Amino acid sequence: MAVREVITVGDARLRERARPVQTITPEIRQLASDMVETMHAYDGIGLAATQVAEMHRLLVIEVPEDEEIWGSGELYVIANPEIIKESRETDIGTEGCLSVPGYVGEVERAEEVLVRGLDLHGRKFKLRPRGFLARVFQHEIDHLNGVLYIDRLTAPDRIWEVEPGTEEQEELADHRQTSPAETPVPASAVQSPDADA
Repeated sequence: MAVREVITVGDARLRERARPVQTITPEIRQLASDMVETMHAYDGIGLAATQVAEMHRLLVIEVPEDEEIWGSGELYVIANPEIIKESRETDIGTEGCLSVPGYVGEVERAEEVLVRGLDLHGRKFKLRPRGFLARVFQHEIDHLNGVLYIDRLTAPDRIWEVEPGTEEQEELADHRQTSPAETPVPASAVQSPDADA
């Protein structure tokens, strides 16, 4: 396993659409393993392959059960994830991203989604995450389509500056009903040059 560099806003590769995984190869399994280690090293709760500059439709998610112990939740590793249904009910919440350091923002997402994909044995499966886990799945699948949460802000001014490296901790704190320290900043401060692409 290895910790990979997480690319950040302004890197054009974040705007590329990832390619489907054709076969679960040893290289894909190694990438998944590296992504899990990277997510843990960065105190993240989710990571898409495009965030480590790999254009494969692969994501890892692990929401900690204990906010003091990162890596304490259920781990999801999914190739070719796809949202095939989403609820009409939505929820507005705070999102952070390892690829948008120093900021969190307010995004509206479906409360529940139906996701299908492949496990690392190449088996098809479906799952139906709700609430915060559904938000994380939508966020990470957006990455695979070249979309960042800053593209989905509820309003241009609904983004706040936070201590760099704490973005996903702030997101989790908001989910757990605590308020992150917020300093409003304009959305244009974190827009990449190709944000309209």
